[in-house]
Order: sequence, then C-alpha cells, then structure tokens
Amino acid sequence: MSEAQDGVLREIDFPQSSVGAPLPHVIADEDHLIIAYLVEVPNPDWDGRTIKLVGPATDDEVVAIVKVQRYLAFQFGPPNDEAIRGHRLFGLGLVPYSSFEVLNSSWLAALETANRVHRYHTAERYARYRHVVLTFHDSTLEFIGESWSVQLERGSVREALLAAATALD
Repeated sequence: MSEAQDGVLREIDFPQSSVGAPLPHVIADEDHLIIAYLVEVPNPDWDGRTIKLVGPATDDEVVAIVKVQRYLAFQFGPPNDEAIRGHRLFGLGLVPYSSFEVLNSSWLAALETANRVHRYHTAERYARYRHVVLTFHDSTLEFIGESWSVQLERGSVREALLAAATALD
C-alpha cells in the first residue's frame, strides 16, 4: 500500500511572522484554536549592528491573532527554518516565514479515513476542512479547520493571546 501524497501548496495571506523571534503561542481546547505571533515590521532606522531582544511580555509589538473556527486538529513543533528541507511538504514549495494551504492534504485524508468507523461518519463533512501550514523561525504549525480570521493587535504576544482567549464564548 502506498502512502498518500499531498497535492499542491497555495500561499495564503497571513501577516508575515518576525524572522528573528516570532514567539508563536497557542491556546487550544476541543472547540477553539488561537494562534498569536509577532509580525515582521521593518525598521528603516536599523543600522544592522544592534539587535532587539523580545520575549512573550515585550510590549508595543505588532501581534497577529489567528482564530480558527471549527478546527479538527493541529500540530506544532519542528522543523525550524534551518531544517525546513526535511519537512514532508518541502518538495511542494514550503519555505520559512510563510503561510500555505495544502490542497489534497494527505493528513486530512488520513483523519477522514480514521473516522470512517464512526457510525455517523459522512465523508462530505470533511470536504469543509482546509489544511494550513505556518512556518516560523524555530517551529512549524499546521492546522485543519473550516475557516479562520486574522487580526493585528499592538502589545505583547502574551497579552494579545490572553485577551483573545478571554473573549471566547
């Protein structure tokens, strides 16, 4: 039996993560998935000789908040930007600091196949889901969800994420 192959990657329009320290954070439960990360903001005054250290509590940063509606699954971890060539989607065009939708996702197909044992399973339900990949400096995050919204906030990544989680119904 051959392993299922993913189709193609289509770049999607999420704010580009910081190339230095995006600090992605995730809050998830069975109903909600929220992702927060620092956005790349070019500084025209940067002289190239200094660095700015940031952490989860660093204030006055531009933070992207991604809220995934009706998500099915997510995974978060390796590879980082230096090992992205080892990712199973690299041959389809996966690159660091980007966001993509995986069309004809083998991961989504495997989840649908596994669910076929459920007495109320319908394959049509899985047609609503989309597989998204976000590549960061030190990690990669993938999720399968029906839809999502993205908003930009100013503050710390920690505060923005907690505010988004507190506003959940």
